[in-house]
Amino acid sequence: MANDQLQRLIDRQDILDCLTRFCRATDRLDRALFLSTFHDDAVIAAGPFVGGPQPLCNWAFDLHGAAQHTTQHIITNHSCEIDGDVAHAETYYQFVGCNRDDSLWIAGGRYIDRLERRDGAWRIALRTNAIEWNHIAAALPHPFAGIADINANGEPSRGAGDPSYARPLVNKRAGAVPEGY
Repeated sequence: MANDQLQRLIDRQDILDCLTRFCRATDRLDRALFLSTFHDDAVIAAGPFVGGPQPLCNWAFDLHGAAQHTTQHIITNHSCEIDGDVAHAETYYQFVGCNRDDSLWIAGGRYIDRLERRDGAWRIALRTNAIEWNHIAAALPHPFAGIADINANGEPSRGAGDPSYARPLVNKRAGAVPEGY
């Protein structure tokens, strides 16, 4: 019994890691990482797109690359039913895209996935994206824009130049504590 429970926890974490990888890959426009979340024969239904992982990657990166200068895909509530090498997951998400016109596209919904473990790896075999709300909002000025070394540890960017890829991660910013703290 304990071994079954441990394996279930390991499988659940591997599944959640796969879904988190998808979000990171989309936000960093990291093609290899993006494709690592899907089986090659996966089918994905997202907005106007219905098809496989390679064309999805092209479409999503073109959409987010042309329309936004940055995006964040955030996953929250996650439920997962595992039956052997097949799992069904429902994962809530929130999306924010900083549009090139400085407006914000915000949306929320659920990724509804069938994942399969093949050759020891959990990946998405079928995804439907239930978009439940979205809104375009005006952007406000960045509250920390005047800080000279705000990006000394790396400027947020898409791709390998983003500070999340730095190894080892080091601090290059000067010490500074806001007054009163």
